[in-house]
Order: sequence, then C-alpha cells, then structure tokens
Amino acid sequence: MVDFKRLAKALDGSPALQRRAELANLSLTVRSGDDLVGVRIGDGIAVSLGAAPAAAFGLAAAPGTWAEFAKPVPPVGFQSLVGMQRLGHMTIDGDVLAWGRNLLFLEQVFAVLRPEAASDSVAPVGVPVIEPIIGRYLRLDFHGKPHRLYFEEAGQGIPLLCLHTAGSDGRQYRALLNDADITRRYRVIAFDLPWHGKSSPPPGFEHEAYQLTTDGYVDIVMAVSRALRLDRPVVMGCSIGGRAVLHLALRHGAYFRAAIGLQSATHADAGADTRLRDLGFMFRPDVHGQEAAAGTVACLIAPTAPVADRWETLWHYMQGGPSVFLGDIHYYFTDGDLRNAALDALDAKCPLYLLTGEYDLSATPELTAEVARITKARHFEVMRGMGHFPMSESPVEFRRYLLPILDRIIAEAPA
Repeated sequence: MVDFKRLAKALDGSPALQRRAELANLSLTVRSGDDLVGVRIGDGIAVSLGAAPAAAFGLAAAPGTWAEFAKPVPPVGFQSLVGMQRLGHMTIDGDVLAWGRNLLFLEQVFAVLRPEAASDSVAPVGVPVIEPIIGRYLRLDFHGKPHRLYFEEAGQGIPLLCLHTAGSDGRQYRALLNDADITRRYRVIAFDLPWHGKSSPPPGFEHEAYQLTTDGYVDIVMAVSRALRLDRPVVMGCSIGGRAVLHLALRHGAYFRAAIGLQSATHADAGADTRLRDLGFMFRPDVHGQEAAAGTVACLIAPTAPVADRWETLWHYMQGGPSVFLGDIHYYFTDGDLRNAALDALDAKCPLYLLTGEYDLSATPELTAEVARITKARHFEVMRGMGHFPMSESPVEFRRYLLPILDRIIAEAPA
C-alpha cells in the first residue's frame, strides 16, 4: 500500500521546490480506491485523511495503479502522473487548468512516493575543454521570406542531418556532435527549425499563428540540405523528426543515402494522445506555457534515464517560444498523419532504419513495428529502458543502438 504521507517530505532539501510550492498555493485530493487523502501545498506540504477542503482537483486511481507508480522502476505506462492520465490509469476531476499549470511541479512532488534512488555520479570536467562543435547561421529565402537559421556541426565524412523533436532544438544532439567514434566518419549537422532554439522566426512573425505543416517541414529540410550542399546525406529525426524522415523518404528518397527514424510512427497513438489533444492551456497569459510543455512530455522519458540528461532534455522544452510546441504538434497529430500514405516497401526508395524506446507512450514500439512491417525497413529495434528522446535522455545507452546502424550504412554504401 502506498504511503501518501511521504508527500509531506517532497520539498525537503530542495529550495527550488520550496519556492514553487509557495507560488502554487494549491489543494488537491488523492483517491486510491475508496481512500481519500488531502494534500495542501503552500509553505510546505500538509497531508491529511479525507478530501482536501477547497481542493482545486482530484487525482483518482486504483490502489494497484498507485503501487505500480511507486515502484523503484515503474513499468511502461506508470512512469509519471501524466503518463497514467494519457493511458487512462488515472483520472483528473476538477479544475483542469490548475492541473495544467502545475504538471511538472506535481511530477516532482509525487516522485517522493518511490524509494530514493542513488544520485547519478557526474564526473567533473577538470581542465577546461573546448568542444569540437562549430555553430553557424545560415541565411536563406524560404517560402518567400528571409530566414536566419542556426546550425551546429562536427566531424567529417558522410553528412548526418539530425532533426529535433517538437518544441525543442538541435541541442538534443549534443552527445552525437561530441562523439569521436561518429564524427571521424560522419559530418554531424543539427539545425534548429525556424521559430526554434537560436533560429529566428521570419519578419512579421508577430502577426502569425505558427503552425508546422508537412510541406513546410519537408521543404525546410530540403532547403537546408541544398544550401549546405550536402552530398547524399543520411537524415535522422526523432518524434516529429521521426515522422518527417518518412515523409522525406517518400518524397525525396533518391536524394538521401539512408533515413534513421527515432520514435517513428504513421500517427500518434490514439489511446494515449487523444486525452492530451486539447493543449490550448499552454498559450494563456496565466500559464507558463513552456514549463507546461515540459510537463506534458516528461512522461515520455524513461524512469531509468540519467537525472542530468532527463532535466537537460526538459530544460530545452522550458526555453521554447510561445505556442511553438502547439504549432509543432499540429503536424504530429493532424497534418503529418501518414496512415493513408503509400508506404509499401518504402525502404526500396530509401534505406530505412527504425529505433524506438520501450517507454514511449506516443510513438509506441507497436506503432513503429507496424511502420517497419509496411515499409519493409531493413532494421527495427526496441531500445530497452529508453523513452521518447533517446539521443538526449540517455545518450550513452543510445549510441549502443546507433553505432551498428551507422556502421551498416557505410558497409552497404555502393563502391
């Protein structure tokens, strides 16, 4: 049985959570079967039996669900509050806006229900190190407007063009750009989509409602590739980027040497994502939209991900532009849906390699397996103990899956 009294200790030793708790000033009720627990958050956390007076909302789940959540390494689908909501294991009753304002904070509070894990050891840098990554800006006209796009690169050899996830930027590929085993054979390039990271929106953006479309995504990748004069590049993308590599292979397969799809699926998992389609609360003046965006994707990270890498991945989301994440998921949920596309034997147009994390609740292993079957992809593998952001949430583990694919692409290249 889960001891919810432990929630009272969630702020101990964390000045950041203590400050956030004071600002939250929130009451909620936790239901575990027929048992009710009141939680009052403010100058500390108070836990009491029974419903909380003036509770903003309630979190309700079966005792067995809470027990799964509280395990040291929870199983797939129970790794977070939002994850349990997505899959229908937990329901929210009451002020959903108050819930949305506090997603990431509440994930941190309720994590105290699990046994305390040993902290990840982070080795000090020692002497100062200058990384081999070079950052540049590319100016080009795109769809009739001038754009200034930021990209980073490292290495030499076959171009490896990397596409980041929705609402984030090219920093997700920092480990690949620093990996000498990769950069001695591949020229790794990661660019920030327009509106993302250090890439500026086009002039007049203040009057636009940003919305990513299939044509816009495919066209910008091709425009950047041609502007950088890439010769038969390999394209690798994750999440929306994993969807984009399928569109790129379908429309421009002959241009690419190969496509590597991370978390690729023809569509978002309906059972999980329909509960989160209405994310308009992230574009309100009374909500920190970028922190809310991080709160919605935190459930996609595996519980075994190193803490520092997990939080750097979320930090990139917390720094996104207003409503950019919403604009990206328009492509992910709607415009980029590939269920009616002619994907049969797509691998024949462009060699296709697919990797998907075990803990992904959106582009699930089952959805990627279906893509592999339809396209006759030459490689499909589930990355155990990994989630939706393998290259940034667990870069050391990710390279174990990626390096054999990069080796194979070189080995299978025509003489």
